[in-house]
Amino acid sequence: MAKMNFAGVEEEVITREEFPLEKAQEVLKDEVVAVLGYGVQGMAQSLNMRDNGIKVVVGQNPEGKRTWDKAVKDGWVPGETLFSLEEAANRGTIIQYLISDAGQKLRWPKIKACLSKGKALYFSHGFSIVYRDQTGVIPPADVDVIMVAPKGSGTSVRANFLSGSGINSSFAVEQDYTGHALERTLALGIAIGSGYLFATTFKNEVYSDLTGERGVLMGALAGIMEAQYNTLRENGHTPSEAFNETVEELTQSLIRLVGQNGMDWMYGNCSTTAQRGALDWRHEFRKATLPVFKKLYQSVRSGEETRIVLEANSAPDYKDKLEAELREMRESEMWKAGTMVRSLRPENWNH
Repeated sequence: MAKMNFAGVEEEVITREEFPLEKAQEVLKDEVVAVLGYGVQGMAQSLNMRDNGIKVVVGQNPEGKRTWDKAVKDGWVPGETLFSLEEAANRGTIIQYLISDAGQKLRWPKIKACLSKGKALYFSHGFSIVYRDQTGVIPPADVDVIMVAPKGSGTSVRANFLSGSGINSSFAVEQDYTGHALERTLALGIAIGSGYLFATTFKNEVYSDLTGERGVLMGALAGIMEAQYNTLRENGHTPSEAFNETVEELTQSLIRLVGQNGMDWMYGNCSTTAQRGALDWRHEFRKATLPVFKKLYQSVRSGEETRIVLEANSAPDYKDKLEAELREMRESEMWKAGTMVRSLRPENWNH
């Protein structure tokens, strides 16, 4: 593993050059990877591994007909490479536990029974292990417990793999029974298509992930967009103008520049008026939101966020309530304006 210096801090990083696909294939040649759950992560990781020549079976509840049918459409064959969760877990030497966090708690007793000596239990999130007091997910002592956590949605994991770029992932070993847990972990990280892998712990992964999703990546982003859009509308700006200045310019122009070379480079490639205002107001927004982020991180660390998730996602009417909340967002004026603005992008024109 290479040591790389990030802002004066040394971190362990694994690249494809250090751990090429051929090495991953060799490490995994006698393994059967059972991917439990065919949601966005399960689908992406299983398809990428299959394309990379790894022996993979998929576990999915047949009663979840839409997801089961999607797996069949993607080429998984019932009775050959597609099974129930328990049957796939019994067949696998590495069990990728990729159903929802609430589902992992619910299904754990049956999956635990499939963990015979020397198998590996793989996660893409530290949730169930770190908050084991709430989830009850306590692996037996004679298996490896490992993690590869892609830093993006399953949709991006698959799309980046198909484009040849890969997506960055963190990795961790919680329990090394076989003495080969690290090798297994890195091989799986390369096999699912990671661009590069960086070391973490289960605890650090879940703390940063839950904070990021509720913060900049999703929660804060949506909230700040709504606040700016509403302010512009209250002051007489049209929905189109408010949406373009709030969302469209960010997603179609500026964030791409940040992704290419960093925030300072994006600033340097905007007008001097934009530079000055952004540099000044940046400090105001940081001061205003820092207390919120500190409150959020403490809620994550204390397990309160986990409690809320498990309680809400285990409720029998969870999907109905979720759809109502998403519908409220989808049918808000801002996102209705967004639908219209997106339809006017040149790539969507009918020629």
